[in-house]
Amino acid sequence: MSFVIAAPSSGSGKTTFTLGLLRALTRRDLPVRAAKSGPDYIDPRFHEAACGQPCLNLDAWAMPPDRIIARSAGPLPLIIEGAMGLFDGAPPDGKGATADLARLLNIPVVLVIDAGKMAGSVAPLAQGFIQHDPSVHIAGVVLNNVGSARHEKMLRRALAGTPILGAIPRTHTLSQPSRHLGLVQAQERPDLDAYLEAAADLIVAHCDMGALQTLLKPLSTQSTRSTPPPPAQTIAIAQDAAFAFSYPHLLQDWHSAGASISVFSPLADEAAPAAELIYLPGGYPELYAGTLASNVNFLNALRQSKAQIYGECGGYMVLGDSLTDKDGTAHQMAGLLPLDTSFQRRKLHLGYRDLCAHQGPFCGAWKGHEFHYASTLRAAGEPLFQAKDAEGTTLPPMGLIQNNVSGSFAHIIDLA
Repeated sequence: MSFVIAAPSSGSGKTTFTLGLLRALTRRDLPVRAAKSGPDYIDPRFHEAACGQPCLNLDAWAMPPDRIIARSAGPLPLIIEGAMGLFDGAPPDGKGATADLARLLNIPVVLVIDAGKMAGSVAPLAQGFIQHDPSVHIAGVVLNNVGSARHEKMLRRALAGTPILGAIPRTHTLSQPSRHLGLVQAQERPDLDAYLEAAADLIVAHCDMGALQTLLKPLSTQSTRSTPPPPAQTIAIAQDAAFAFSYPHLLQDWHSAGASISVFSPLADEAAPAAELIYLPGGYPELYAGTLASNVNFLNALRQSKAQIYGECGGYMVLGDSLTDKDGTAHQMAGLLPLDTSFQRRKLHLGYRDLCAHQGPFCGAWKGHEFHYASTLRAAGEPLFQAKDAEGTTLPPMGLIQNNVSGSFAHIIDLA
């Protein structure tokens, strides 16, 4: 049986526990796979580094049940890291919560509780989660941020009768640098392997590895799902530190459907390989705006291309006329869309999106997600997507399309 790692709220220590456990099991020659609940791009790359296996995105809001079941099944046990709190999902009814995955896959939950500022109060908190929904089975709790041996005794006494799978002491050596609402990307951490080893040492020393290992059996559920047609038969994808946010499951779909995929690096001033579609995914182009603006080989190749060109979030901004960085410096971009964006005044745009396009490489209805801090200074021309939020409220049209170039701030997750 595989399991879900969840918590009462964000910031409880799920990611550190997950990474340490993945590396600890891998060191014991117990191969496991990892998955992340929701549309997160960053945590999955850390999971892959920890266990040496591709990490899945499993999104119970954007993906239909057969997609989730088909992607979860496999010969190796699966450990899923939740997002936010266990029962936190999209409005109005919480769809897409981590609990939805536990129900759908019929797997137990390991609940990580930040106990740093509580003692006896941990009991009603834990019992409230255990009893809240009988269809979500919580196999045990992991106490995180424990202050001392005396503190641990108090917590264990309060939780008498509740399976305790670990008590992790407070430590400041495993804090991770963050950017916006996520971690700094895995490929930007030269100390990543040392960090993962230290996290694994902590988990082995303070968790019941035997009890955790008893939860590890491959998922037996099976499902078949037809692969949607790719947006083109030959696809060139930008891939480097500025353009790192492409969903592996979409790339796998395209490859399975017969598309030929190649990659190139705009930061290395590489021109896109010959292809029917050039795809610039999201990432952090604002951190490299000066470099991208000076990479004339990359930009001129886009300007001269007759292929379909599609930009998503960060890639969308690079297709515009200008991108202003946080210091207020405007950098000239590709100039293929009448668009000016800025990070000088950050404003969070966040939420699931129902999308529909009538032209461009992604015609049809899609489930997507918007997450960025950029402001749009100017967007002129024909919009690409009609959009609604998770509650069905109609939003202003998203993105732009002009000739062979299109894009938007939305990250496409799956067919609607």
